[in-house]
Amino acid sequence: MKLDLKQLELFIDAEQINTQAVEALKANVALHRGTGAGNDFLGWVDLPKNIETSELNAIKEIAEEFRQKLDVVVVIGIGGSYLGAKAVLEALSHTFDHLQTERENPIVLFAGQNIGEDYLSELLDVLNNKEFGVVVISKSGTTTEPAIAFRVLKKELEDRKGVDEASKRIVAVTDRSKGALRQLSEQTDYRTFAIEDNIGGRYSVLTAVGLLPIAIAGFDIDRLLDGARQMHQQTNTEQRFDENIAAQYAVARNLLYQQGKKIEIMVNYNPKLQYFAEWWKQLFGESEGKENKGIFPANVNFTSDLHSMGQYIQEGERNLFETTISVQQTERSLQIPSDEANLDKLNYLAGKQMDEVNKMAELGTILAHNDGNVPNIRIEIDKIDAFSIGELIYFYEKACGISGYLLGVNPFDQPGVEAYKKNMFALLGKAGFEKEREALLKRI
Repeated sequence: MKLDLKQLELFIDAEQINTQAVEALKANVALHRGTGAGNDFLGWVDLPKNIETSELNAIKEIAEEFRQKLDVVVVIGIGGSYLGAKAVLEALSHTFDHLQTERENPIVLFAGQNIGEDYLSELLDVLNNKEFGVVVISKSGTTTEPAIAFRVLKKELEDRKGVDEASKRIVAVTDRSKGALRQLSEQTDYRTFAIEDNIGGRYSVLTAVGLLPIAIAGFDIDRLLDGARQMHQQTNTEQRFDENIAAQYAVARNLLYQQGKKIEIMVNYNPKLQYFAEWWKQLFGESEGKENKGIFPANVNFTSDLHSMGQYIQEGERNLFETTISVQQTERSLQIPSDEANLDKLNYLAGKQMDEVNKMAELGTILAHNDGNVPNIRIEIDKIDAFSIGELIYFYEKACGISGYLLGVNPFDQPGVEAYKKNMFALLGKAGFEKEREALLKRI
């Protein structure tokens, strides 16, 4: 994995970057030593090298059992409890996996990430006559969206299979000792994995939260962790600033922010990375967006969005910068054929690989946007596989922690998330929110 800052030369010089190097390295040390803000949520920092073999073996054992007997596994969670797993599955899966009739592994579907009545009803339609199981992920067991979905799917499974058999098809990933889901798991004998108190949801993809769904889908969680371990080694406190790409990236984006670049757009040229960008948006948005500060994370899928958002990025307000994830190798090979009539005038591309055209679109766009005063950071990975995705996950987690400290915020809390919940509880008539309900009804 490489970091290319060449297209920042018009905006940030080497001296500016170097002046921030000391602070970035101090931030990295604070992450590893636990001396900064939010230090009670740093369990993810050394997780790639500290995860226990017994935990991995238990994950693999359940994954193999589910692969043998189930057609569908529904993963219930919201935010970090689903986005990480979804990102990895979308990246590693055949794009049209859901249409393949012969399969070795169950289809992994998601619920509890919304309160869509049609969504959950249609999911029940899909599960009809399918052998299915559930992985429910919630530290408390009372978060509204996943709790509703679990209540519905638990009833469906129990109605079909009976309580005893249903309990064998439900795995809970929850708090180690407390909470509603832990209590229910003990009462009904669900198999469980613990979400440790020192790992927040958006940093949890390399725990059972992400690893269990990924393993159920048939992907190599050992290679995923190998990639994360590699990036952990590359970004530890022994690395100089010029060797630590997470620190360099964090510095670059903060310097751009100081120049008024308030929006970072993640760009990918491979649609398999679309949900990786969704995970990244939560990671940075929830970590940095506080105290009226922070870079707003957005994403586009090129070349598709060049035909919708390209105009704005090229000539709109100059308050943004791009970070492009560049994939060097494709898994498959497809050559553009020649056409005798050549009515589309594309014979000049005949014999070229599709990816060569895609690469030239990528380079041409970077240069055009740079000419349009859009700074561009380029992150290069060899290919989309478990190892590279593991590298990317840990790279962004580490960079987010450093970047948050450089910004002067605690990157591991999310106090603003509670505001909408209190209003929702009041409007739904939850006990204890009567005064709030009365005040809100007057406003609407």
